[in-house]
Amino acid sequence: MQDTTSPALVSRRIIDNVAKVIVGKTPAVEQALATLIAQGHILVEDVPGVGKTTLSKALAISVGCSFQRIQFTPDLLPSDVTGISVYNQQSGDFNFRPGPIMSQVVLADEINRATPKTQAALLEAMEELQVTVDGITHTLHPPFLVVATQNPIEYEGTFPLPEAELDRFLMRLSLGYPDFTEEMAIIERQEQTHPIDSLESVASPAEVVGLQEAAKAVYVDRLVRQYIVSLTEATRSHRDVALGASPRATLGLFRVARSMALVQDRDYVVPDDIKLLAPAVLAHRLVLSPAARMRGIRSEDIITDLLNQITVPGMAQGVAPV
Repeated sequence: MQDTTSPALVSRRIIDNVAKVIVGKTPAVEQALATLIAQGHILVEDVPGVGKTTLSKALAISVGCSFQRIQFTPDLLPSDVTGISVYNQQSGDFNFRPGPIMSQVVLADEINRATPKTQAALLEAMEELQVTVDGITHTLHPPFLVVATQNPIEYEGTFPLPEAELDRFLMRLSLGYPDFTEEMAIIERQEQTHPIDSLESVASPAEVVGLQEAAKAVYVDRLVRQYIVSLTEATRSHRDVALGASPRATLGLFRVARSMALVQDRDYVVPDDIKLLAPAVLAHRLVLSPAARMRGIRSEDIITDLLNQITVPGMAQGVAPV
């Protein structure tokens, strides 16, 4: 009898369920799930109307997690995100009213429309799984995932995310436009109602935590570890990069590669996992030199260039455990 609780089957159930709503974007859904398993956070940078909000909501429903959406605006205050302490006249004490950040999956919609001070209200929750209000620390319930969205072509009335905050996002994803067949399927699925209205959970938060623990046992050969470090180290000495990837990026690429291997039903990481994930993990963390920006070079181009230059380990011998 097939074990329906195996990590690969649990992952596949979640991916197939989200695919009922997000048409033709299986690679992006897989990477989003891998980020959740790696205990990271996602920045979705794309044009309006391609399903950024729907992706986060469908993922939350599929894994049975609580979900809150925060619409980031210039007048949003940090307390609107974290919560506030309110004085209770009857008891004479302050009672904590939790903000939307206390949910398990949080959609920070149009994050770059809020001031840097409000954006920074997310940092403690994203890094330490806790929120401190008026000196009192409130622990968040795992699994915890922040999905932030921003429009890459709209600049008026926005506040660019500082490098320290960008570094907190494990992956930057883009859904992109559907092709003709996919867009026809979207019309058919939403002809009467939106499929997310009838979407049900296919996994529990406890199962997600189990996936997170299982990912820690995925084998990563020393050669693959060296490949990860060589790649991130190379970003720091590239002539077109003013600020390269941090050690947090190295650890993030290591963790999400383990998670992706788990999703792909492997108990070991292969170099192709690194090549697949490196652009989404590293590109948004690079600060390009002024000369590179003037020449129209993108950070994704630099990651692709480095992947082509750095020798892939295991070309002559396998990297899977014996």
